[in-house]
Amino acid sequence: MLLLVVAFIVFFVLLLYMVSPLISPKPLKLPGAHVVVTGGSSGIGKCIAIECYKQGAFITLIARDENKLLQTKKEIEKYSVNDKQVVLCISVDVSKDYEQVENVLKQAQEKLGPVDMLVNCAGTSVTGKFEEIEVNSFERLMAVNYLGSVYPSRAVIATMKERRMGRIVFVSSQAGQLGLFGYTAYSPTKFALRGLAEALQMEVKPYNIYVTVAYPPDTDTPGFAEESKTKPLETKLISETSSVCQAEQVARVIVKDAIQGNFNSSVGSDGYMLSILTSGMSPVTSITEGLQQVVCMGIFRIVGLFYLGSFDSIVRRCMMQREKSESADKTE
Repeated sequence: MLLLVVAFIVFFVLLLYMVSPLISPKPLKLPGAHVVVTGGSSGIGKCIAIECYKQGAFITLIARDENKLLQTKKEIEKYSVNDKQVVLCISVDVSKDYEQVENVLKQAQEKLGPVDMLVNCAGTSVTGKFEEIEVNSFERLMAVNYLGSVYPSRAVIATMKERRMGRIVFVSSQAGQLGLFGYTAYSPTKFALRGLAEALQMEVKPYNIYVTVAYPPDTDTPGFAEESKTKPLETKLISETSSVCQAEQVARVIVKDAIQGNFNSSVGSDGYMLSILTSGMSPVTSITEGLQQVVCMGIFRIVGLFYLGSFDSIVRRCMMQREKSESADKTE
């Protein structure tokens, strides 16, 4: 009887693997496609633009710093695969004025054609203890990290629906899957992208438009280097429990998942575990993905509890060291 059960499970799993490709989205072809990348002048955004350009796409880069944009444009153009490819640069703050964002994207589409893939990568970070972070920093981060993704997405969605095709990528963070010490201003803005993506995917899936939420880990970028300067000790010690990824590696994974129409995009074993643990009611792109979540959820929850215990221990240890130091200062 046991052998029959095992045989049935094996047959069922094999059947899922065979059927899965039939229900997955048709991959987006990048050669000749128009890819828009916000926050594209540096870091992950720049690397995503380079990766798409290497595959034959036309690129529109959007960022605030015009000088950085022009430097990035020259760097990207070194990777051209044909002489027809174009890199268009637009200097605008995607979090300030929706009408301005809508107008510049209309101009981009007039020059390079309808947007096939939009990558929302514009973002910023502030770290610190909750009570020590300025109130306006919460407002600023929500504007840049959340509304800075809402505005470009809304500006292109109507055209994508008309064409019945497209990809929209929201670059979140592992801090958008797990709230960590020091990220009380940053994490909520990245969690918000997940809610936006899930609701939007349900709306646009009938139009053959697929949404991807990317959860990169700590990544070696100029923004990460700047953020590290102000991290509390607890945040630094927690961050040291995982390795820092290269932006090029992260970009390759995000582009691959976006092309395939995958809803979740993660990097490395920690990223895979977090994506399983936080999958909840998020969409799945294939039956096999759903099966992996069902099978691995319990095991990964046990592993996750050890991680949480380790993080709590770090926070308590830092607090005790701080109190001991303050007590010693008072007695002197």
